[in-house]
Amino acid sequence: MIWQVRTAVMFIVMTIILVAVGWLVGWFFGQMWIGMIAMLSLAVVFNVYAYFFSKKSALRANKVRIVSEAEEPRLYAIVRKVSEKAGVPMPEVGVSELAMPNAFATGRNPKNAAVVATRGILGLLKDDELEGVIAHEISHIKNRDILVMTVASTMAAVLSFLGRWAFWMAFTGNQRSIYMVIVALVVSVTIPIAAILVQLGISRNREYLADESGAKITGNPRALARALQSIEGGVKAPSSDYSNTSYESLWISNPISNKNYFRKLFSTHPPMDDRIARLMDLAAKMDSERTPRQTDPFSKKDRPY
Repeated sequence: MIWQVRTAVMFIVMTIILVAVGWLVGWFFGQMWIGMIAMLSLAVVFNVYAYFFSKKSALRANKVRIVSEAEEPRLYAIVRKVSEKAGVPMPEVGVSELAMPNAFATGRNPKNAAVVATRGILGLLKDDELEGVIAHEISHIKNRDILVMTVASTMAAVLSFLGRWAFWMAFTGNQRSIYMVIVALVVSVTIPIAAILVQLGISRNREYLADESGAKITGNPRALARALQSIEGGVKAPSSDYSNTSYESLWISNPISNKNYFRKLFSTHPPMDDRIARLMDLAAKMDSERTPRQTDPFSKKDRPY
């Protein structure tokens, strides 16, 4: 429940930022209410478009080919197994010919979803590790994270655009005063940063949740931890030439190098070491919950003394 509360709070914050920017834009032109309504309308239009076309765009941008069971029997079997465990419809299965080991899910709801694995990850991971990765992606589908992140990304993009617009208006407006210039400059700098930080907060929360949910689906957190460690090394290898920043948040591991401090700060993914540590803690917790049943054939209630 705590994850849902955090996500809801972040969406409320982003909506408040959007309304505030609309108010400032309206104030700039002397029509505050019109500005607020215009900003909300713009966000709705962008979100409707993203809702219906984000899946197709993501598949095309990442060179994904939807495959049949005959073409990829191993991947199909794992996706089917995890889907049944998670209680979601069987999604479409896709393969990207990218060499980097990675995976993502896309689609607006469980009935319109696709799970994608790269050629690199299929050759790198063992079956139990790949199952952990697929369970992570199925968790995104089950939790409707793709829809959540689509809305968050769209709102952040709108606010970033408005920030650039405010910067432009600060120096080109016909009726500008020093006061208006200062306000426009402040808005142009602070609003996009605030929007990005809120988006990152949502994205990182959903990644932690998908790790936990996926590990519980398979019952094997350690396999996912090993997979993440292997993926991290493969993604950061020199052969990784991925540069499509528009879709970096989709992947299980950020495909863009985070060696730079600012890239780490604004990464859509939590630090890999933290994710692995959380999974190992979860594994220890699950082990402790299993141990009494394995070592004591009688529950406390059924003991014969």
